[in-house]
Amino acid sequence: MAERKHILLAAINAKYIHSNLAVYSLKAYAKKYQNQIGLAEYTINQNPDDILKGIYRDHPEVLCISCYIWNISYVRNLIREVHKVLPDTAIWLGGPEVSYDARKVLEEHPEVTGVMKGEGEVTFLELAGFYLEGISELAKIEGITYRDGDQIQENPWRGITDLSTIPFVYKDLKKFENRIIYYESSRGCPFSCSYCLSSIDKKLRFRDLELVKEELQFFLDHNVPQVKFVDRTFNCKHDHAMAIWKYLIAHDNGITNFHFEVAADLLNEEEIALIRTMRPGMIQLEIGVQSTNPDTIREIHRKMDFSQVSEVVTRVQEGHNVHQHLDLIAGLPYEDYDSFGKSFCDVYQLRPQQLQLGFLKVLKGSFMYQAAPEYGCVCQSREPYEVLYTRWLPYDDVLRLKLVEEMVEVYYNSNQFGKTLRAIEKLFDNPFALYEALGAFYDKKGYMDIPHTRIRRYEILQEFLQEYVDEEQMEYYRQLMICDLYARENMKTRPAWAKDLKAYKRDIREFYLKEEETHEYLPEYEGYDEKQLARMTHLERMDYDPDTGVSEPCWILFDYRSRDVLTYDAKMVKLSLVDIMQK
Repeated sequence: MAERKHILLAAINAKYIHSNLAVYSLKAYAKKYQNQIGLAEYTINQNPDDILKGIYRDHPEVLCISCYIWNISYVRNLIREVHKVLPDTAIWLGGPEVSYDARKVLEEHPEVTGVMKGEGEVTFLELAGFYLEGISELAKIEGITYRDGDQIQENPWRGITDLSTIPFVYKDLKKFENRIIYYESSRGCPFSCSYCLSSIDKKLRFRDLELVKEELQFFLDHNVPQVKFVDRTFNCKHDHAMAIWKYLIAHDNGITNFHFEVAADLLNEEEIALIRTMRPGMIQLEIGVQSTNPDTIREIHRKMDFSQVSEVVTRVQEGHNVHQHLDLIAGLPYEDYDSFGKSFCDVYQLRPQQLQLGFLKVLKGSFMYQAAPEYGCVCQSREPYEVLYTRWLPYDDVLRLKLVEEMVEVYYNSNQFGKTLRAIEKLFDNPFALYEALGAFYDKKGYMDIPHTRIRRYEILQEFLQEYVDEEQMEYYRQLMICDLYARENMKTRPAWAKDLKAYKRDIREFYLKEEETHEYLPEYEGYDEKQLARMTHLERMDYDPDTGVSEPCWILFDYRSRDVLTYDAKMVKLSLVDIMQK
């Protein structure tokens, strides 16, 4: 059995690919006790008995678990069992899901010794000193609510931590192989969005830039695939953002991608110009629009100029080098079904690479939580505390929006139906109407809760289209679907509904024989013969121009060595019948 006088920091993540920056930061900050602090990461998908076994075999004197919206139910159940098998182990909880009602947590869970509230680095260091060396006493440790016999004691909240004093946690990257790396260059947020916990702490501060550069260089030197900045509004301080972006450009390794949450309407001319110079795929931007309804934006205490957001997103889009992810939230005050549909269309017309439809989560500690009765906002009793209905949005409409959300995720965000969707959109008054109708169709047919293959998704789309087009028109959409399918992969088996290419077999062979000699369209395939070229690329006969929809027989050559960095689509070269015959 392990030496008992030690502390175990436990994280229970949503997925294996996630890592928990918080517990690593706590351990790093308490470096004085490194040899007496263990760290274990689990996921909510694991068997609880396996986690219980792991904690029991570790036999810590103190168990500290970070609590979030995605794991709090799991943690509640787990700590009850831990206390049964380790009755003498002190159990401490921390994180946003317990910080704002710490007394209630202790009242409901007699097995919990205490709660660390807010930022935890300094608080955890002092707790470690108390348990491992007998330094100080709980009554003198700020930032905790704890059990003292039959009483619950609430100590004052702790002040903010100097971000530059927190050690870098990623020196051993073996622990993070095949997992997302999270990095923090600032804490706090300058905005006061009523639905967000970041609005509570207005003490915005930044990590020393020289430290940041040194740590980013470590990621670059080790060719880390992706680093996600957890800064709430990365570009809220112009000089800070520019210094980091300039450093990344100057030291780009051609591999690492950096993810930032930004306020698009704060991006100025200098920043946009710099972004346009970046390697395609070097950064991706997440932009929270939430709503374009002015009354809603005002009510949630958010400052946003959507016309400015639109201009910035469009200008960044023109560079075709940055993945942009835009967010909307359903269930906000003054946003009814029609208003949300307008917000959707406003954002959709910007054509971001990802359009995330989320539903309001009424978080404990947020202004929205306090104002919920005024808004007639009723949410689920258990996490993620998602909105059920409001004064403006009845539950029936929430359910309709759930269908829209699923269709957007399957068809738009997958980036596998690009040309097909653009054509189908023209059959409807607006994009929202398309996804609304498609969701209703899935629901009516009972398709919503059944797993579907990629090919089956196309077939369902054809079933849906039968209500809007005749058979002759349907052939146009089928050919667009084939174009989208081959853009993603060189399929070995063609769908039964695809055009039969047997009649064009001779033309296709002649094209590749000539291409073997000239490499006019495939210059990067020097040294390959016609059979190899035919296997490595694809030539598709179309009766319509896939971009304009004009009835114009042509060929599309798919080059899988040249892919779009944002959509991953193969390069497509349109060839006329004359081009093929000349070959």
